[in-house]
Amino acid sequence: MFDFTVVTQWFDNLLRQTCGLGDFWTILIECVVVGLIVLTLYALIAMFMIYFERKVCAFFQCRLGPMRVGPWGSVQVVADVLKMLIKEIFGVDRSDKLLYALAPFLTIIASVGTFSFLPWNKGAAVLDFNVGVFMVSAISSIGILGIILSGWGSNNKYSVISAMRGAVQMISYEMSLGLCMVTAVVLCGTMQLSGIIEAQTGPWKWLIIQGHIPAIVAFIVFLIAGNAEANRGPFDLAEAESELTAGYHTEYSGMGFGYFYLAEYLNLVVIAGLATTIFLGGWAPLNIGVAGFDNVMNYIPGFVWFGGKMLVVIWVLMWARWTFPRLRIDHILQLEWKYLMPLMLLTLVVMTACVALGLTL
Repeated sequence: MFDFTVVTQWFDNLLRQTCGLGDFWTILIECVVVGLIVLTLYALIAMFMIYFERKVCAFFQCRLGPMRVGPWGSVQVVADVLKMLIKEIFGVDRSDKLLYALAPFLTIIASVGTFSFLPWNKGAAVLDFNVGVFMVSAISSIGILGIILSGWGSNNKYSVISAMRGAVQMISYEMSLGLCMVTAVVLCGTMQLSGIIEAQTGPWKWLIIQGHIPAIVAFIVFLIAGNAEANRGPFDLAEAESELTAGYHTEYSGMGFGYFYLAEYLNLVVIAGLATTIFLGGWAPLNIGVAGFDNVMNYIPGFVWFGGKMLVVIWVLMWARWTFPRLRIDHILQLEWKYLMPLMLLTLVVMTACVALGLTL
């Protein structure tokens, strides 16, 4: 398994020894390069996700999806991005100018921040703190402020109602989402995302396997709560077109709307990436204890494993969106507070007992 630490150390030595730069300039250049890589990946993955969902949606509805611009409509997203970039950005009368302008940036900052924690390969995590699980939960919460401020700052009754719905829903489902991650922390014994993956390397070591029933329950609840956290169907009450037009971003145009649009798709990637990291071994290959099979699996690059697992999880979440009807807001909150959170509290207790008694694999 290739370790990207070799590349990062080579680049660091290139700046320090070959170019003779000091600590300040070396760290500054490294931060700029890493930032450019993250933003480029962010944009490219968002464009792929938009095209992918259009095709998945078309598949479930027995359509072809975009077909005109480029082969199989592959350049349609590029055309849409160009259109969005040149659209006029208009203001809103009697709006709170500061909050209205600030909301999209808070949403995109939260999305990029959590995206930076995803460990794509061994040694390829941009942010890898020893309290990574806690940091992911904290940074993702900033997105709630973006939704609230966008509705309130727009001074539109539909946007305000949408923002209230979205905030209540996201705050509620963060409880179950956090409990799912704590369950994994109990089993792995670390809050560092790279450490959680290291605990899943080896034959039959993926968390949903070594944690058996409690881990499987936590994985399923994580997908449900993550879908709700990303405001995606059937939990997209904040953007219910039949009731609230476009929801909290009704009054936004151009790239103001584009930031919300990008964040929605990248939040889906973040949820799928965290599910892959915590429950499916991340970049760790599938090993079953058979030498020949395991050697072949180990030759596959880690980022291929991570991307493949994440794509499967994304497809499952899209399947749910285009299959189930939209839920009512009271049903959404009942599902969280009456069922998912009590279930996860019980699961956490059971997982703790299993670890204490040595009943895990």
